[in-house]
Amino acid sequence: MPSDERPDQTRIVIPSDPMAVRQALQALFDHLMTGRMSADDRDTAQIVLAEALNNIVEHAYAQEPGEIEVIVELCASGLTCRIMDAGLPMPGGTLPQGVLAPMPSNDDLPEGGFGWHLIRTLSEDLHYRREDGRNLLTFRILAQQYPH
Repeated sequence: MPSDERPDQTRIVIPSDPMAVRQALQALFDHLMTGRMSADDRDTAQIVLAEALNNIVEHAYAQEPGEIEVIVELCASGLTCRIMDAGLPMPGGTLPQGVLAPMPSNDDLPEGGFGWHLIRTLSEDLHYRREDGRNLLTFRILAQQYPH
């Protein structure tokens, strides 16, 4: 990594609880990332992280609670995120495609599918693997402009 690309790294471990996810995201983005990312990039990163973490809470830990480890690295080119958990693996061992279902003609929106579409649309270098009983999800959010 070039010398001007040294990341600032933050690591958090949270319980697989919706309120804990919300509090962790608020702390991460309200305090740690304020002034270090553009508002648009911060919003994008928060959306992607919220979707990924909420999926872990809802699906990976659907049968029993556990912990989620999040490592965020901030550098000049963007934000790299690594999320690890010991919950259930992704169905089929792969990420959902995130393809949106056709919108119905009435006002009833279909349930599900929007989260992975957002994650895939707003992030780069999205990867998933299961290793030693743990899920590892990594992705990057490219920066438009970071203040120095």
